[in-house]
Amino acid sequence: MRLENPWALAALLLLPLLYLWWRRHDPRATAPLPFIDHLPTAAHGRKRFQWLPLALRLLCLATLILAASRPQYGTAESEYRGEGIDIVLAVDISGSMLAEDFTNRSGERTNRLEAVKEVVHEFVPRRPNDRIGLVVFAGRPYTACPLTLDHGWLLRNLDRVQIGMIEDGTAIGSALATAAARLEASDAKSKVIVLLTDGQNNAGKVNPKTAAEAVAKLGIRVYTIGAGTRGLAPFPVRDVFGNRVYRPVPVDIDEPTLQEIARLTGAQYFRATDTESLRQIYADIDRMERTEFREPRYYAYEEAYPWFILAGLLLYCSELALRHTWLRVLP
Repeated sequence: MRLENPWALAALLLLPLLYLWWRRHDPRATAPLPFIDHLPTAAHGRKRFQWLPLALRLLCLATLILAASRPQYGTAESEYRGEGIDIVLAVDISGSMLAEDFTNRSGERTNRLEAVKEVVHEFVPRRPNDRIGLVVFAGRPYTACPLTLDHGWLLRNLDRVQIGMIEDGTAIGSALATAAARLEASDAKSKVIVLLTDGQNNAGKVNPKTAAEAVAKLGIRVYTIGAGTRGLAPFPVRDVFGNRVYRPVPVDIDEPTLQEIARLTGAQYFRATDTESLRQIYADIDRMERTEFREPRYYAYEEAYPWFILAGLLLYCSELALRHTWLRVLP
């Protein structure tokens, strides 16, 4: 049994005041009747019940107030299982993420950021009970979405992320510090950062290793992902005629640093060389980060307020009937 609107019960405190007000303004018979001594004995006995209509009115109000609090009772109980995990996705949006060495669902060539968006859209719905946030970074970090259970809003914010919205560069250390700040006050059973980048730390004021050591002390695990094919990657540019062409550029991922970040925080480093391997990496992280807890929970409730409303109406009708018949007061 529970109350959906327990604050409504505060109105019960007004009932004593209403009682005093109604007592003061309650009509009484004032006209002298010289023949009152000749009335039947039963008529004198009714005087003892003149308090009853007022009592019924107060009970009517009490039941209506209880109805306003919406009492509910559980009809079925289940064992609820949840993960209790807070996750921050830290995604690199530097200029090098425009390299088109990944493919989309249709098998067409796409850049690294669009491939990440596609995979994250698959990853997030598999974590319905976890709070997830988003930090994007280039020359500096930016919190695109704080920790939230509103995953639809999270994914809409992800879709709005574009390369070039932050000055270029790769501030891995600063991004790690910002993501950790989003998790620092969390009381979740497990805290995780999934950091994806395709370059080396060349911006920001925080050294990646120093940030990793600080994050480890907070009990946060950092899964790192190096995104990019091995060797050369096709990078879109414009030729002298304005046509879109591809220029091969070397993939420059600082794997030792990413491996060290993962090691210091008790997590794991992954290398994504194509969309399928990126998808598999997020699936592996999804399987590894399951900290289940169980608790009983009612999953179906029935509203009980209609019964209280019905009781209130019956009490009100009873008061009217008594006031205009058996307990009627002469003016």
